[in-house]
Amino acid sequence: MADTWHGASAGIPDPWTLPLDTFDVSKAAIFQQNAHGEYFRRLRKEAPVHYCPESQFGGFWSITRFNDIVAIDSNHKQFSSHKSIVIGDSPPDFDTPMFIAQDPPIHDVQRKAAQPAVAPSQLADIEALIRQRVNNILDDLPTGERINWVEHVSKELTTQMLATLFDFPFEDRHLLPYWSDVTTTSETVGVAVDMKHREAELMKCLAYFTKLWHQRAAEPRKFDFISLFAHDPETKDMINNPMELMGNLMLLIVGGNDTTRNSISGGVVALNQFPGEYAKLKADPTLVPNMVSEIIRWQTPLAHMRRTAIEDVEFQGKQIRKGDRVVMWYASGNRDETVIEDPDSFRIDRENARRHLSFGFGIHRCMGNRVAEMQLRLLWEEILKRYDRIELVGEPTRVLSNFVLGYEDVPVIVHPR
Repeated sequence: MADTWHGASAGIPDPWTLPLDTFDVSKAAIFQQNAHGEYFRRLRKEAPVHYCPESQFGGFWSITRFNDIVAIDSNHKQFSSHKSIVIGDSPPDFDTPMFIAQDPPIHDVQRKAAQPAVAPSQLADIEALIRQRVNNILDDLPTGERINWVEHVSKELTTQMLATLFDFPFEDRHLLPYWSDVTTTSETVGVAVDMKHREAELMKCLAYFTKLWHQRAAEPRKFDFISLFAHDPETKDMINNPMELMGNLMLLIVGGNDTTRNSISGGVVALNQFPGEYAKLKADPTLVPNMVSEIIRWQTPLAHMRRTAIEDVEFQGKQIRKGDRVVMWYASGNRDETVIEDPDSFRIDRENARRHLSFGFGIHRCMGNRVAEMQLRLLWEEILKRYDRIELVGEPTRVLSNFVLGYEDVPVIVHPR
């Protein structure tokens, strides 16, 4: 098997040759080289609830099957999100609380305050605006020459959407993806980085948004994130806890940027890897909404979410101890052969395509899921009107992270109809 292991050229060991008792799937390079699929296939088959005693983050449990992930994700009374939802712990001197990394009641109060920004009524109001922005982005694309789809389309569209959700000064919108990348480039997800420089850049983010907060607090309530927080009786004092404000900014920026950005890129990669599906899409554009769900499953833009055991728990015959890290690998659950038929294939007409793990389950289910789906739907509706195909002309370059499954470069040539 080692002779055919496709990760060998990148120095990634063949997972089927490694001893299970020291099996560590948290190494970011495994994901950057797109080699994680085979690692998770072995865990699902031989050790679906697996304990890794030593890693750069310490010991951790891996939950790799679909139904087990749903069970853990839905059980916030035994498995806590506090203080971290990524595999590593934040530096103790730079603690940034955020509602996704909180349990009730704090989680519920802060999430409820922000939720109206992405309510269905709000999305209906801004759909025409987002479609126009999609049109503008696509109209500006050079055709017949190699471009980076990530920079030209994925990043630009999600940045404009994020600027809308924050009512962020449009001329400064480039700061939002930058701060998103700074947030997710961290030792906590397996990336060697100058953490002090990272903290300094995030403090600039805090300073910018602090000014916006004071402006919004002095104005009538609107439906952007900052105005909603500033006017809600339960969160209006968050400005007095700068690190908590920063934590929630980091959450909302990353949640609105990285996940959709990488699904937009992943859709192009998938359709090129499965050209029969691209032909099917062009023949029947009504498949776009279902394809959107399949893109989000197939790409799984966030590889994992972490919980911490609040008490000793027996789970699937394993003894999980109080304080243990428990990592739900969404990237594995979305390829679980026992639940999803032919999961490694990309099928735009897959039945029940919305049955995937990418948005999570339970109280922490992604509140912006409809925003992500809307952006992808509008984009592909407009692509099909303009282009014969988006042709992948090189190997995509993936980001280094065990958390964000994303792309730095997706080289394409855009062919008009």
